[in-house]
Amino acid sequence: MSDRDDFLAWVKTDLYEAERALHNGDPAPRRALWSRNEPVSVLGAWRNANGQQEIDQLFSSLGKSFSDCTSYVFELQAYDVLGDMAYTVGLEHTSASVDGQPRTYTLRATQVYRREDGEWRVAHRHGDTVTE
Repeated sequence: MSDRDDFLAWVKTDLYEAERALHNGDPAPRRALWSRNEPVSVLGAWRNANGQQEIDQLFSSLGKSFSDCTSYVFELQAYDVLGDMAYTVGLEHTSASVDGQPRTYTLRATQVYRREDGEWRVAHRHGDTVTE
């Protein structure tokens, strides 16, 4: 299996499952896939974070806000692996409760990954709401 194939399999399994868990109120799987090395950052649809402490606070806050995910689909539009770096670009289609209120929305999401000790880790995320 090539690096691209391995990476894509990880995106479709571990990363997907972590995002689904977050939208059901459990931020731990997402945090486990994020790098513990600096720099890490989020330019988020709802809130930004820079550095480990802010990332931890953001994911904890999101976990408290999200619940009852009925649908999460990541529509991958582009990706590549370049040595120990990779990226994904796609649309996240989500139906979940946010602060107890059911919502359905789509985010544009770009993420940057680093391979650390043979494992892929997220280093940066940019997400914004699609308005059409």
